[in-house]
Amino acid sequence: MSTPVVDFHGHLAVPEADALVAGTGGFAAELAAEQRAHSPESLAANRAQLRRLAGRLTDVDVRLADLDAMGVDLQVVGPMPMHHYWAGPGLAVRLARTVNEAVAAHCAAAPGRLHGLGTVPLQHPDLAVALLDQAVTELGLYGISVSTSVEGHELADPAHDDVWLKAEELGAVVFVHPWGCSLGERLASNYLGNTVGQPTETTVALSHLIFTGVLDRFPRLKLVAAHGGGYLPTYIGRSDHAWRVRPDARGCAEPPSSYLRRMWFDALVYTPRALRHLVEEVGADRVVLGTDHPFDMGVTDPVARLDAAGLDPAARDAIAGGNALDLLLKGHVR
Repeated sequence: MSTPVVDFHGHLAVPEADALVAGTGGFAAELAAEQRAHSPESLAANRAQLRRLAGRLTDVDVRLADLDAMGVDLQVVGPMPMHHYWAGPGLAVRLARTVNEAVAAHCAAAPGRLHGLGTVPLQHPDLAVALLDQAVTELGLYGISVSTSVEGHELADPAHDDVWLKAEELGAVVFVHPWGCSLGERLASNYLGNTVGQPTETTVALSHLIFTGVLDRFPRLKLVAAHGGGYLPTYIGRSDHAWRVRPDARGCAEPPSSYLRRMWFDALVYTPRALRHLVEEVGADRVVLGTDHPFDMGVTDPVARLDAAGLDPAARDAIAGGNALDLLLKGHVR
């Protein structure tokens, strides 16, 4: 029996969560920042896309039809994302529970085909620990999706250590997916905030996790990076050079490139050459398929793109689904 094809990067909209933040000052500030970071043309295109994709972001039957058309057997489904890290404790708990319960219900409608990731309020680490435990042990989710920063704080901030420890204990996946770009107006034109900004966000977040020693302290953390890990695997040699020649860059125990083989990356890098390079840098056992379904920056032919890379059969099968199944199931507490 062949290994199932697994897409590790699907999205779910949760209108009930949107309703919780509607009209709040925090959400108004979030929207204002989004408007500053995008041109009017991009904002209009984004709104039109969300209207067009409403069914694909919420309807299980539509999702399954899309998976069938893509040749995907299983999909890991996470929130759109909608973390709203500005929320105070009470609202943050309601948001996380609403999102996590919605993801669990969506996946339960297609058992065996859909596997869920939730969200936690990283701005309140004590609450995040409890909600992560609940998401995995009570709701049956496989982990959480997180953004690349938390209201100006890095994922590598020591305040989040208890969350990473709990994720290790649970065998839970932590999927790093950027939402927005901190470079703001500089990348507002021509959709650069997404095409250039989001890979940059991932590169910065992963670099902090490496250079500050987070991955030394939590070696069993199942960290998965969207969009091929941004630009980090492409220019990791510069990080290694800095680690060797600069004492102030020695916050991690080993050369930064060694940590690429302690995390996982989705294969959403678009070209066969880029995928071959990613595999060369991180190892075939560290790559999973990712479509970014159903957004326009995603792909609808993940298997064809994988095959076009011309990898050996064992590497191809591992990336198509074997690595993802190992990530989801090994050491996971249910």
